[in-house]
Amino acid sequence: MLDQFKTIKSPAEGFYKEKGSKFFGYAYPIASEEDVKPLIEQLKKEHNQARHWCFAYRLSPDGSNYRANDDGEPSNSAGAPILGQLQSFELTNCLVVVVRYFGGTKLGVGGLITAYKAAAQFALEEASIVTSYVNQHYLFTFNYDQTSEVNRFINEHNAKIINQTFDMNCTIEVGIRLTFATQFYKQAKLLFGITVEKL
Repeated sequence: MLDQFKTIKSPAEGFYKEKGSKFFGYAYPIASEEDVKPLIEQLKKEHNQARHWCFAYRLSPDGSNYRANDDGEPSNSAGAPILGQLQSFELTNCLVVVVRYFGGTKLGVGGLITAYKAAAQFALEEASIVTSYVNQHYLFTFNYDQTSEVNRFINEHNAKIINQTFDMNCTIEVGIRLTFATQFYKQAKLLFGITVEKL
């Protein structure tokens, strides 16, 4: 299973104009499908005079969860070219929305494909592309006097602390890259008197 993927660090914008029609491209990092609708709704408020809000997104490390939407444009003239740019840049966990203001002249399907592709491309070219990793999470439960031992183990394995509580029973939730997870778990189970659960 893939445990790393490319996405964008923060939102980015691009712009393309053709025969009076304006195409505003917006790229966003997303974590799930639930992130999509609020972002599009926000753009509809910002661009309430626009004619179309077409989009595409890819999710999961291999980009296998994806969707493209033409929002009233001719079939496959908007969503598909936007999706094509996400694939071309090899990005996932990313949404691109292209907002169109109609300029009075019809562009034809070929013209639309070029325009939506360009607006998406320009937005993604402005984005900062980063490599992200898929992490497995584990929960350590231990006595307070074992804190330094647990912290040392976590640091040695370059695991990332997600959450921690220090009480009579202490807990630390960590994430570690999937590639190293099995070995990490095996070694963690050898720590005396410490409970390790896979989350």
